[in-house]
Amino acid sequence: MFYYLKITFRNLRRGGIYSVINIGGLAIGMAATILIMLWVYHEWSYDRFHEKEGQLYQIWNHNQSMGSFEFSPDIIGSTLVEDYAEITDMTRYKTSKQLCSYENKKLNISTGFVDPAFLSMFSFPLLQGDINQVLNESYSIVLTEDAAKRIFAGDDPIGKQVLLQNKRLVTVTGIMADLPANTIFSFDALLPYLSLFDSGTPDENWSYYNTVTYVELQTNANPASVNESIKDIIKQHTNLQDQTEPFLYPISNWHLYQKVENKKAAGGLIESLRLFSLVAFLILLIACINFMNLSTARGAKKAKEVGVRKIAGAGRLSLIRYFLGESVLATSIAALFALGLVKICLPYFNSIMGKQLSIEFGNIGFWAILLVFILFSGILAGSYPSFYLSSFQPIKVLKGIFNKKKGVITSRKVLIVTQFASAIVLIVATLMVHRQIQYAQERNIGYDKDQLICVDLNDQTQARKESIRSELLNSGAAVSVACTSAPMTERWSASWGINWKGKDENQKMIIDRLYVDAGWTQTTGVIILQGRDIDIHTYTTDSTAVLLNASALKIMGFEEPIGEIIQNNGADWYVVGVVQDYVVQSPYEQTRPMIIGGPAGSTGIMQIKLNKANTVPGNLAAIERIFKSYNPDFPFEYKFVDESYARKFAQERRTGTLASWFATLAVIISCLGLFGLSAYMADTRRKEIGVRKVLGASVLNIASLLSYEFLILVSISFAIATPIAWWAMNQWLNGFSYRTNIPWWLFAMVALLAIGVALITVSFQAIKAAIANPVKAIKSE
Repeated sequence: MFYYLKITFRNLRRGGIYSVINIGGLAIGMAATILIMLWVYHEWSYDRFHEKEGQLYQIWNHNQSMGSFEFSPDIIGSTLVEDYAEITDMTRYKTSKQLCSYENKKLNISTGFVDPAFLSMFSFPLLQGDINQVLNESYSIVLTEDAAKRIFAGDDPIGKQVLLQNKRLVTVTGIMADLPANTIFSFDALLPYLSLFDSGTPDENWSYYNTVTYVELQTNANPASVNESIKDIIKQHTNLQDQTEPFLYPISNWHLYQKVENKKAAGGLIESLRLFSLVAFLILLIACINFMNLSTARGAKKAKEVGVRKIAGAGRLSLIRYFLGESVLATSIAALFALGLVKICLPYFNSIMGKQLSIEFGNIGFWAILLVFILFSGILAGSYPSFYLSSFQPIKVLKGIFNKKKGVITSRKVLIVTQFASAIVLIVATLMVHRQIQYAQERNIGYDKDQLICVDLNDQTQARKESIRSELLNSGAAVSVACTSAPMTERWSASWGINWKGKDENQKMIIDRLYVDAGWTQTTGVIILQGRDIDIHTYTTDSTAVLLNASALKIMGFEEPIGEIIQNNGADWYVVGVVQDYVVQSPYEQTRPMIIGGPAGSTGIMQIKLNKANTVPGNLAAIERIFKSYNPDFPFEYKFVDESYARKFAQERRTGTLASWFATLAVIISCLGLFGLSAYMADTRRKEIGVRKVLGASVLNIASLLSYEFLILVSISFAIATPIAWWAMNQWLNGFSYRTNIPWWLFAMVALLAIGVALITVSFQAIKAAIANPVKAIKSE
């Protein structure tokens, strides 16, 4: 064993630059694969750490007209536990920001409102307190360890009281461990769900879908059977012939499958995980092919060694083991360099992904996986060279004629075509991702997001919003102010119960809802197409006025919409205007029908258009002073609408950035493969080149001769990659309602790029062979 290791290290040392390129290319490919798989595993692991993972489900609902959605009636969870033996426990979950005060310290914390069973259903460790008691009383609060440190600065918090929203005292009954990064839940504290209601009882309206509900099944329960038994529960409790059917959605799907169609997971983050898992495999494959090409390119150096070993009695199987062992050893060395590269690149990778990924070097499971990864990579990379080199016939290799085998299709050509085809697919994918992002960014979003901020109103500022509005305008920091029920970039309300004259009674269509008070179009820049804006200050009856967006007008079919009546929330609302469609949720979606109602609906968000004549910091300082004068105990918080809108591109932008880096790595590694193959070709044809030079061939003639075959191989790679890339990107674009096309010139550009890179890579070896002394090449050995 030691002998073989010694020989392997000696061969690697003698390989010089070839060994460096061989191990370096493999290390880069392995590092890229490790980085991608770290992220893939992290995303896959979301909420799989709960001990009861296989028993936990979220209640989703499905309606033929509306599709599948995640919110349920408040009452459904307790009813399911009472009426169905297979369902053993339940918890509801809502979140909100709360001002938390303790002595002279005030800070905003994110709170989750849950039922007492939450901590027994989910494996979030309780560090202090009784898991069966901490959430039983409405005045209880459970803090995360980090929140407790921020509030109490190291003092024991158990039994102490904090003031929430300046109006409700609650007692700390428990401390829980900080939430792990791989969970969909996000909160600093837990409060009893019933504390949301003054009466202590939840809403019992079965037609109001306003909460997220989780249930726990018995260990032997069949989810399919439970789904079948609970599907009519909403129909049984309503008089509206509601066709909505609840169903169980498993915990393993919550993070990976955000899209649900017809009660089944239909896509989401899982698509990105599959895509990048494929990218990781392609990069590793390209790196291994590069290793194969460079190993076989230097076959002449090992041919005589193989011949001597065979004459000395070595069998082919022992030679295969020897070369595979050499490959695994080289891969192990490459893996060490790969871990170093991962350590260096991980902070940058984390900044791109918005994660805090790390390698747990102390975890024995990591080293076991790494060992399997090394063996897989080493065997994959060394498979072809080991079988190729061990096949040499001793008589021929000792005569120097082992490499005379020729053919139109050879294994080496197939490898290089596979390698470059993979790289071309990645290049096309990268360019298309960036094209789709640019296409969406250039979309007319329908309003002016520049220097527009939104501020959440609490009880104090809500009661004084007219005074605040007046002071903001008088200060010169704002040119326009409007209060709305939701930020411009988010959809907070929708209904399928909106009616109008001429509507088909069987038609159920989701229509988005927004409520505003006055000056909304002036503040946001939304264009009025017909009629006027809602203005509660000028028209007192505008509390039930409504604007339609262009999509809503189209489905309602009004020829003269002004003055028409629609029914919303059981009341009549009269149409005063029509506005242009604007992008609310995703820039990749088509605009949905929307009604914009008057302030009879809630308007808890203040939209403020900053004065461009002043500096932004100056405007914000003036606005903060005004809010502080009315609301001194609460921190002033705001969001720029343009920044909120830009975050909608975050996932696709991350995908584009990663694709760019990994496509570049694929090209670099592929070029190393071409370098190895060109070196091999130049080496095998050195006598032919010498003869051609003696007969008068120029350097250009010889360089062209050596480059021609590679151009053919790259062209074949492009021909194979083009339909694959087109199909893959077409499938990806089908996930967007608002999408760009796939232009023909993009493939032409990629073809020129691939050919150019190949020529530059091959030209070094071609010119080196062409200018070599022909006498040395053709002299007898």
